[in-house]
Amino acid sequence: MAETDSAEALLDEIEKLGTSLADARTQIATRIIGQDRVVELTLAAMLGGGHALLMGLPGLGKTRLVETLSTVMGLTGNRIQFTPDLMPSDILGSEVLETAQDGSRAFRYIEGPIFAQLLMADEINRASPRTQSALLQAMQEREVTVAGHTHRLPAPFHVLATQNPIEQEGTYPLPEAQLDRFLVKVDVEYPDRDTERAIVLATTGAEEVEAKTVFSAEALMAAQSVVRRMPVGDSVVELILDLVRACRPEDPDAPDIVRQHVAWGPGPRAAQAMMLLVRAEALLSGRLAPDPTDVARLARAVLGHRMALSFAARAEGISLEDVIDEVTARVTHIEQAA
Repeated sequence: MAETDSAEALLDEIEKLGTSLADARTQIATRIIGQDRVVELTLAAMLGGGHALLMGLPGLGKTRLVETLSTVMGLTGNRIQFTPDLMPSDILGSEVLETAQDGSRAFRYIEGPIFAQLLMADEINRASPRTQSALLQAMQEREVTVAGHTHRLPAPFHVLATQNPIEQEGTYPLPEAQLDRFLVKVDVEYPDRDTERAIVLATTGAEEVEAKTVFSAEALMAAQSVVRRMPVGDSVVELILDLVRACRPEDPDAPDIVRQHVAWGPGPRAAQAMMLLVRAEALLSGRLAPDPTDVARLARAVLGHRMALSFAARAEGISLEDVIDEVTARVTHIEQAA
């Protein structure tokens, strides 16, 4: 009887959360035109309690999306513009020596902009690897260590980073360890003609629509708890494991395309990310539990930044997305859509 009551209570929570998320997406849509999949993946990352990497050329609305999310989700936000001369202390903060009125001296820690609930790391790959790595501890452990002292970050803590294509001048590739900390990589592409026309008309008038707050920090953390308690069927769990393991060239069951073209594959964190995101994906789609289509739809976003092609494969012009799509189709028997 208690289990039935618990299941009914969880069902009620899921339904209420679905209504709130629908309201949030409506508010986001007032400022972000088109880009529905981008918004969905970014929200899924936040519901999963993780971070998102927004990949795209300048001017595609990545910064605007993060600012809108900060308002709609009711989070305190800070923005860091990453540049080649940015130092780790510019992000984490530093200790300064202060002299009191009695002449005594003591160090005082001054918090950096990382102390926010939603941190926008703008053009993260323009900073040096040393500065990029300053985010590693914060993204994984929700704390930073400065001068031997550990400081907890606000809760919830999310990093939404924007990145320019690595082929552009003045960019540095992100370390693999840092890429793995992003729950999802979101590709932000050019809008189609009708969407671009709507964007031009909506953003060049005398007045601009402002988004309203729907969530709060406490409500978001409660939503994250609901997501983690959503049921996932054994068949979906096995499908996630099959997909992640099939992308490792060392795995005995890996298909030939992976053995021949992949240099290194995703680790266990990819399976963890997929487990969280399929739940969030189902919730955002108005369903009570994830199914195999969620695994297929999330394959690129979860795996694309956690594996790499071999040098020979890149020389042959083979695309990592094509490899992921083929493996996904083989494992899930569902054709992957972009």
